[in-house]
Amino acid sequence: MQDWNPELYMQFSAERTRPAQELVARIAARLNVKQAYDLGCGPGNSTELLRKAWPQANITGVDTSPAMLAKARRALPDCNFVEQDVLRWRPDEPADLIYANASLQWLPDHASLFPRLASLLAPQGVLAAQMPDNWQEPTHAAMRTVAKAMGMTVKEREPLLAVEAYYDLLSQAGCELDIWRTTYFHLMPSVDAIVEWLRATGLRPFLDALDETGQQHFLDRYRLLLSQHYLPRGDGRLLLAFPRLFIVAHKK
Repeated sequence: MQDWNPELYMQFSAERTRPAQELVARIAARLNVKQAYDLGCGPGNSTELLRKAWPQANITGVDTSPAMLAKARRALPDCNFVEQDVLRWRPDEPADLIYANASLQWLPDHASLFPRLASLLAPQGVLAAQMPDNWQEPTHAAMRTVAKAMGMTVKEREPLLAVEAYYDLLSQAGCELDIWRTTYFHLMPSVDAIVEWLRATGLRPFLDALDETGQQHFLDRYRLLLSQHYLPRGDGRLLLAFPRLFIVAHKK
């Protein structure tokens, strides 16, 4: 897959950062952090929240994208950033906080991933994760519809597990759980804006598999499907429903 585009990703920075802020707010008041890790840190917008919440902590961002890491290093020179796959990542010492904002949904086999991350926590440490839970939303169902119509076979992200499965996995790993789901309704000026939002994330596996002509064909068909689902409200804007799952696991 081609490298991520930080500028495209941050076009909707306020909307992308809001759930990250709400995840930090849920844990900041009760957690003393010396070693924190931001998994899938991207351009550093989530890492900056950790720096503000725990200014004395040693904070390390982990990502596979050189472009994202370069932007993060420029923005936060007092934090550490490493290029590494989260599936093979291990901290140098047990973590007080493992934080993952909108990143773990890209990784397979959550039945193994989440217990492994919990095992890397220090006593009383916290695994805090937020994941888009929109695999069945029209935005993502339409991607698969267009891909099928075009005869494409694309390895995309997997749907999330059931909430009960995450609870069982992490409680059996010795954690107390706080789990909730929030649906954000983002005000979007047009279907084109929704497409731009998703070009930076969910559409990437589909578009990366095509040449420029194929990408345009895909996007034309995709845009048409979205226009049938996302209709203008009274003021002309569209409401983009965006459900997200939040998990805070506190190691006993």
